Amino acid sequence: MDKIVIYQVLPRLFGNQNAANVKSGSLKQNGCGKFADFSEKALESIKKLGATHIWYTGVIEHATQTDYSKNGIKKDNPIVVKGKAGSPYAIKDYYDIDPDLATTVKNRVKEFEALVKRSHEAGLKVIMDFVPNHVARQYGSDAKPKGVRDLGEDDVTSVSYNRDNNFYYIPDQPFVPCQQVEGAEAYNEFPAKVTGNDCFWNTPSVNDWYETVKLNYGVDYNNGYRDFFPTPSTWVKMRDILLFWAKKGIDGFRCDMAEMVPVEFWQWTIPQVKNEYPELIFIAETYNPSQYGMYLFDGHFDYLYDKVGLYDTLRAVIRGEQPTSNITFCWQSHPDLEDRLLNFLENHDEQRIASDFFAGNAEKAMPAMLISASMTKGPVMIYCGQELGEAGMDEEGFSGRDGRTTIFDYWSVESIRNWVNEGKMDGKKLTAAQKALQKRYAKLLNICNKEKAIAEGEFFDLMYCNYENQDFNSTKQYVFLRKKDKDLLLIVSNFEDADVNITVNIAEHAFEHLGITANKEYAAKELIGGESRKMLLTPETPVAMSIAANSGVIWKITLK
Repeated sequence: MDKIVIYQVLPRLFGNQNAANVKSGSLKQNGCGKFADFSEKALESIKKLGATHIWYTGVIEHATQTDYSKNGIKKDNPIVVKGKAGSPYAIKDYYDIDPDLATTVKNRVKEFEALVKRSHEAGLKVIMDFVPNHVARQYGSDAKPKGVRDLGEDDVTSVSYNRDNNFYYIPDQPFVPCQQVEGAEAYNEFPAKVTGNDCFWNTPSVNDWYETVKLNYGVDYNNGYRDFFPTPSTWVKMRDILLFWAKKGIDGFRCDMAEMVPVEFWQWTIPQVKNEYPELIFIAETYNPSQYGMYLFDGHFDYLYDKVGLYDTLRAVIRGEQPTSNITFCWQSHPDLEDRLLNFLENHDEQRIASDFFAGNAEKAMPAMLISASMTKGPVMIYCGQELGEAGMDEEGFSGRDGRTTIFDYWSVESIRNWVNEGKMDGKKLTAAQKALQKRYAKLLNICNKEKAIAEGEFFDLMYCNYENQDFNSTKQYVFLRKKDKDLLLIVSNFEDADVNITVNIAEHAFEHLGITANKEYAAKELIGGESRKMLLTPETPVAMSIAANSGVIWKITLK
């Protein structure tokens, strides 16, 4: 089994070489990346980073302030669109592709299919978003297959809830946008639909997901009743959407806000989809650790986000707010699930590591990245630009200066522009520091690709036997073992801003549990830096080593 390494990228941003970057600029002013920008050379470069999967974020048609009515696409009212480009998570037509991303709008679906084919030829599997909890306020499919009934088309709008309604309603109340205008540009919705973040009133605020409406999966929120028999209309329609995209040859779905959809729906639909496409993977965006087991075992997800566990802990460790010893509590809190949790340090929702709001320095991520990538058998993900030290400190428009890269605005990112370099993908415009950081990421992720001990091996935490080690700082270093067959990896991360000389105790129980012969000298190689040495492994004598500031080591010990 290979280690899954996901490269998340917004096509809207990736290939955009337009450096104008007008705040709240239009498509014409600021430009937009296209599917065609993912050339063979571009995909080869992403593959060389160590990626096994590429998550194309925001490819399904979503609400936008750009007028595509001449292409037969309904115009959206800007009052209910966030940003000029619009949120990729306000889906406007589940059966169509975002026209912004096509070189020729009428060929947008074919261009996406060609992208899937190119990605596969480059050795990358394709993940796309599935957004099951909510849709754009002005949802309406003009691309749905013949015979498909649109979401809301058959709803009884005079009641707040009906099992076979696709939306929830607020009877006799108009929707009141947080920003309204009069006249022809006014937005009218009557009765008001419930807003996507479970806002059951007709006046959502600017902090609500006001541009979306919540889908009804048969949960009557008036009394908490779960009305799942016979199968609700929304279940069938959403299953059919999954099957529609699976048929395009994609390899997985990242399911947005999966916990806001009843687990019974996933329990019903994922086996049906996998019955036809057994190799598909389903990844859930999750934030409630108490429900991890339910969504994995009842809901049949392959992997879940571990945002509030490892991500939040590593962020705090990087920022000096928690000791490294707290990392142990992450896997101890769900000891049987850690290999099915997706690890990451950045994604489109989170602040960039190099931003002023996180660490202010991309180098500080490297010891955490080592842990995130190598601690478990589960997937690891990086976000386009992370490997370049992108700071995300632009003020793009709807997205302010918040340390995130916008998903709402037409924009381009200087670090990514300089890497892509008009499609040459030669990185010649990158700074020396950016090139060095990119190489460090590629080195680490490719080690994950090659080492079976990381993809398949056992894990053993060594922190408990190093708390009283005076030559080991258990607030700034983290150490563990991974083992597969005759390969033993001794992995240590150093979060200090200075080079350190440390020793590491290996507990007697580790020798017993992992079947390592003690009191023996073995050949060892440090996989990141390349150093080779003989290493005596014994419970009595700690292993000495040097580690650079904000860095880590992977000692591969051959047990022969």
